[in-house]
Amino acid sequence: MPTMNKTDVVVLGAGAAGMICAVEAARRGRSVTVIDHARSPGEKIRISGGGRCNFTNLYCGPANFLSGNRHFAISALRSFTQHDFIDRVKAHGIAFHEKTLGQLFCDGSAREIIAMLTGDMAEAGARLELATDITGVARSDAGFEIRTSAGIWLSDRLVVATGGKSIPKMGATGLGYDIARQFGHAVTETRAGLVPFTWASNMHESWGALSGVSLLVHAACNGAGFDEAMLFTHRGLSGPAMLQVSSYWREGDAVTIDLAPGIDVAAHIRAERQARPKASVWTVLADLLPKRLAHQFSSEAGSVTPRLADLSNDAIDRIVAGIRSFEVVPGGTEGYRTAEVTLGGVDTDAIDQKSMESRLVPGLHFIGEVMDVTGHLGGHNFQWAWSSGVAAGRAV
Repeated sequence: MPTMNKTDVVVLGAGAAGMICAVEAARRGRSVTVIDHARSPGEKIRISGGGRCNFTNLYCGPANFLSGNRHFAISALRSFTQHDFIDRVKAHGIAFHEKTLGQLFCDGSAREIIAMLTGDMAEAGARLELATDITGVARSDAGFEIRTSAGIWLSDRLVVATGGKSIPKMGATGLGYDIARQFGHAVTETRAGLVPFTWASNMHESWGALSGVSLLVHAACNGAGFDEAMLFTHRGLSGPAMLQVSSYWREGDAVTIDLAPGIDVAAHIRAERQARPKASVWTVLADLLPKRLAHQFSSEAGSVTPRLADLSNDAIDRIVAGIRSFEVVPGGTEGYRTAEVTLGGVDTDAIDQKSMESRLVPGLHFIGEVMDVTGHLGGHNFQWAWSSGVAAGRAV
């Protein structure tokens, strides 16, 4: 007969949201058990930020999130802010620095954040059950019954913190969505977010040759725009700017890229027309763009290599428009394999925004990436994990 265990709260998932939720609940005197199929807790924390964990963002706010309900995240983000989490990091003596655009990283290793969370869990009395598969979840008058490879857990409260589908090699699955549907919750369309683009077949051979070229751009898609770096790869376009707009992109959409933001390209060309009338326009553009990129535009123009002296102002404006509004229709994205997050998830309409509790099933909570709340690149998704986790932890 399977081993039967009783606890006040079961948290499914030992990631960022699940662990901080367990800390909050255990500090309130609740008996808490966190269950995860992984052999180590916080695996996504460990690999994030190049191993240094971009654990939050100084400027995090509701505007940094995508959701079917753009107001849903406000309450949790205000109740436990980035500054609240920073205070915990400081209290544990973890050194950190701001990289760019408010992004905060550990000076040392992401493992320090994991150690902080597991240490707080142990101190508060939360139990951590790793390398344990979840085989079924049910609810009765006695509460929730969680069947696992190590036995059965009975609990008054169940918190689903299983994450999304991104980075399947880390063990990501759709378990949380299955549990949500089982209990009558809708799950919005899920897709890869914060993910590199792949070339369409007509661009792969020529533009893929620019692999390794990077530059600061303004990238826009479907009304969202970002000023960050872009990187050409053999497979397509990557870098922060592309990851950001990928969350707004749909198949067949164009991404519009300003390759020289903040630079008066037309004025530069006109000035050089006076100084170097025999020079090629592409040679002059190499003053402003990476040389390999300028050469690529020259190749795309074919045999026509106009001298500056032969260019009218209208012709210059047309060339500049191709630089300032460079359009790419990606062939697709690299998918969940390299995606940092999963867009979509458990629909927030049937979830209380203050407690993360289901409006359909009392005692059932959803937190973190499994929900239809997705942050921008730069520490915002971790902050959602902290904020939603604390909200549920204080309510269970």
